[in-house]
Amino acid sequence: MPSVPKKRRLMTVTGIKEITKSRMKIDIDGAFAFVLYKGELRIYGIKENQELSEENYQKILIEVLPKRAKLRAMNLLKSRAYTAFQLREKLEAGGYPKKIIEEAIDYVASFGYVNDSQYAMDFIEYNKEKKSKNRIFMDLYKKGISKELIEEAWKDAVGEDRQELEKEQIIHWIQKKNFPLETASLREKQKMMAFLYRKGFTNELIRSVLLLDITTI
Repeated sequence: MPSVPKKRRLMTVTGIKEITKSRMKIDIDGAFAFVLYKGELRIYGIKENQELSEENYQKILIEVLPKRAKLRAMNLLKSRAYTAFQLREKLEAGGYPKKIIEEAIDYVASFGYVNDSQYAMDFIEYNKEKKSKNRIFMDLYKKGISKELIEEAWKDAVGEDRQELEKEQIIHWIQKKNFPLETASLREKQKMMAFLYRKGFTNELIRSVLLLDITTI
């Protein structure tokens, strides 16, 4: 019995929108597909309201965009470190499909260029004497690093010295603000306490440094 030919997928370019003078956003079958350079529209026969061949579609997704996304990721990492989350945001802003973004991140991660654990460790080492634990954790959360990785990095970087370290930071702020700890009134101490709390220090630790009895607040 003769085999039935595989039905070719039909795709229609339903939208072409200029993003910059050189880059174009392409919609296929009413949904966003990818971003290409203007010259590539001619190379791959992309015209609005016309069919895009399966062959050219696959070339774009398998040959063109993955290579470009990997190169973009590498170039970003030349200037500074990124977490996987931050790099993903950058590539999403560039209009790369999700599958290609993950492929690019896996690629740079395979060389050790993206390492959230190392990023968290480096960030904590750099900031542990300037920022509170809560502020550091909050900053790292915003960068897309998981709570587990942050806690592990914090334990390795600071360990049991955390409380003493944060006491030193509070004392630093007191000195920087020229706060008269010995002669300050309760009201003045309450204001300083509110300031330190906004910096991310715990109430208990602030009270111990400001010599405040818990029952007085």
